[in-house]
Amino acid sequence: MTTTHIPPLALTMGDPAGIGPDITLSLWAARRTLDLPAFLFIGDPDALSARARRLGLDVPLAEADPETAAGLFADALPVLAVRCAVPPVAGAPDSRNADAVTGAIETAVALTLAWRTAAVVTNPIAKAVLYAAGFGFPGHTEFLADLAEKATGRPALPVMLLAGPELRSVPVTIHIPLKDVPAALTEDLIVETAGVTARDLRERFGIARPRLAVAGLNPHAGEGGSIGLEDEAVVRPAVERLQAAGIDAVGPLPADTMFHDAARATYDVAICMYHDQALIPAKALGFDTSVNATLGLPFIRTSPDHGTAFALAGKGVAKPDSLLAALRLAAELAGHARAKEAA
Repeated sequence: MTTTHIPPLALTMGDPAGIGPDITLSLWAARRTLDLPAFLFIGDPDALSARARRLGLDVPLAEADPETAAGLFADALPVLAVRCAVPPVAGAPDSRNADAVTGAIETAVALTLAWRTAAVVTNPIAKAVLYAAGFGFPGHTEFLADLAEKATGRPALPVMLLAGPELRSVPVTIHIPLKDVPAALTEDLIVETAGVTARDLRERFGIARPRLAVAGLNPHAGEGGSIGLEDEAVVRPAVERLQAAGIDAVGPLPADTMFHDAARATYDVAICMYHDQALIPAKALGFDTSVNATLGLPFIRTSPDHGTAFALAGKGVAKPDSLLAALRLAAELAGHARAKEAA
């Protein structure tokens, strides 16, 4: 992997009581065999050192900034300190550390918008822990969009892309109850989400003409209106608008026949109507290798496609595969962006 022409990636600590520190440390310890992109860890160095001792890993840390991180990376894990309020305990999240968790994300976004770091890669957070401290966003994605708008003065429509070796999928509605999906699902929202997806697949992923398969909301895509009216009244008109705009989109398609091998070969991304419709096939096909990438932002952001896994924290059993995939994808997309900028 060639990353010499981009700054280091900004890797946030996530919830320090979860597996974020574990998988970060284990990846750095195996860096020479993994062709690991250089990153700057943004978080609490004392917490990271304590976790390394608990895991029995010999990982030297070095205080760093974006300009020095790459040069240090071969011999020490570079850290930009954002201190926790209380020492984290593996497996025991504490809302008193919420400010440090969100502060690491804010720092990573600011550095990446200034191109001092090449992309934001986020370790998992626990939303319930942040909510207890007054966090006002449904999740990571919405928080990142708010930070982008505050920094640039322009609103952003964040789009969650699950990207794995077997499937790319996008949920149009995300962190809302299933009972609220039909009311939230509008023609405009489908068109805007699919439009952002098509643009970023073209501009960031280098797919010249992305093919979009748009799922129906109801079983069998509504059976012509006999199983719900949303597919004919909302989804089909949205697909027609996408086609009129020159986007290669088909649908609404029955979701139960969209994800087998032959079907996936016909499209580049599945546009799904709700969270689980997109995430269940993505995780079934690539639980350890899928990446959560946020499209529609003025910076690159990726994340492992799993949660904090508090029950595994500090036990040395957490698999770093998805974080590795997230780091590699972030470096690849940043390399594309730098090459495009140079051209």
